[in-house]
Amino acid sequence: MNTRLLAYLALAFSLATPAMAQQTIKIGELNSYKAVPAFLDPYKKGMDLAIEEINAKGGVDGKKLEVISRDDGANPGEAVRVAEELVTRENVAVIAGTFLSNVGLAVANFAGQKKVFFLAAEPLTDKIVWQNGNKYTFHLRPSTYMQVAMLMPAAIAAKKKKWALVYPNYEYGQSAAESFKALLKKAQPDVEFVTEQAPPLGKIDAGAVAQAIDDAKPDAIFNVLFGADLAKFVREGNTRGVFKNRTVVSLLSGEPEYLDPLKDEAPAGWTVTGFPWDKIKTPEYLAFLHAYQKKYNDYPRLGSVVGYMTIQSLAAGFAKAKSTDTEKLVTAFKGLKVDSPFGPFLYRASDHQATMGAYVGQIALEGGKGTMVNFKYVDGASVLPSNTEVKKLRPAGAD
Repeated sequence: MNTRLLAYLALAFSLATPAMAQQTIKIGELNSYKAVPAFLDPYKKGMDLAIEEINAKGGVDGKKLEVISRDDGANPGEAVRVAEELVTRENVAVIAGTFLSNVGLAVANFAGQKKVFFLAAEPLTDKIVWQNGNKYTFHLRPSTYMQVAMLMPAAIAAKKKKWALVYPNYEYGQSAAESFKALLKKAQPDVEFVTEQAPPLGKIDAGAVAQAIDDAKPDAIFNVLFGADLAKFVREGNTRGVFKNRTVVSLLSGEPEYLDPLKDEAPAGWTVTGFPWDKIKTPEYLAFLHAYQKKYNDYPRLGSVVGYMTIQSLAAGFAKAKSTDTEKLVTAFKGLKVDSPFGPFLYRASDHQATMGAYVGQIALEGGKGTMVNFKYVDGASVLPSNTEVKKLRPAGAD
C-alpha cells in the first residue's frame, strides 16, 4: 500500500470518526455499586434492559444510547470528582444516578454550578429538589417526604400516642424523621416521641438500639433503617420481643432488596412502602416483568425499575427536546410525561420532582419468606405539596 493511499485512508477515518460519534448519545452514570450491591446490581440490569430496548428500536431520533458508568465510592467528594471526569473527559451529554442522599446532594450542587443536566435516580432526600434545588437537577424516585406521607394514613389510623423513631444518622434518615414528626404532630397534636435512635449508617449496634426502644415503652415505632442495618435490627427486635403488640410503620422495608434477606424472620404486620414484584398484574408491569425475566432469568427488584426508568426518562427527554443541549433538555423535562411499569407519571415543572408513586401494604409470611399483602399503589402526585408551597421551599432562581 503506497504512502498516498495510507494518507487518504487516515484522513477518511479522521473525518468519519466525529460523524460516527455523533450517532451516539453518551449518558454519564455514577453510583455506589460497591457499597450497595443489593439495590444497585438490579438497578444496573434495569438500565441495561432499557438501553437494549431503546437501541433495538433505532435509538432516539436515530441515535443510539450509551451509558458510561463509574463508582462514586459512596462519598460526596469522590462523586463530584467522578462527575467532573464524566463531563470533561468522557464528554457525556448528561449525568444520572447516585444512591445515598448526601452523595446525590453533592452531585446536584455540582450540576447547578457547572450547568450540567443531572437526573437523580435514587437518593430520597427532599432537599435535592426543594431546599437545595436548582435549574439543572431533576428527581425520579418518590422522595422521603412523599413516602412518609404515604405511610401517614396507617400511622394516624393506629391512634397511638407514644412513638419511637429509629433511623440512620445521615441526610435520608434525618429528613425522614423530621417529616414523620411534623406530619403526625399536625394530624395528632397530643402525640409523644419517647425516643429517637439514630445509629451511624452501616454501623448499628442493633442490640443496644432495640433495647433502648423497648425501655422507652412506646406504643408504636417508625423505622427508617434499610439493608444490613435493618436485618440486624429486626433480628434483635424479634429476639427481645420489641415489636410484639406494637404498631410499626417502616420506609422501604417491603422492597425485595431488603425484605428477601430476612427470609422467615420478616416482621409480619409492619406497614411498609415497597414493591410486591410477584403480585402486580397491570399490563404495563407484566410486559416489563416478562422482558426482565427473559433477559436475566431472575425477578426484578425495585432497583431494576429505578434503573429502567432512569434511562427511559432520559430517552423521553432527548426525544422531546430533539437535542442533547442542556438548556433544551431542562425545558423538555418540565412537565415531561413518561410511561413506566407502574403506569404513567410526569416530572413537575414547579420542582422537577417525578410523580412516580410507590406501593404501600403490610408484610406477611408466605412459604417461609416475607411478602407484601393488602397493598395498593399510591400515586406520587397525591402526596406532593402544591406548586405554591413548593415555590416557597425552592431557592430563588432555581427555575
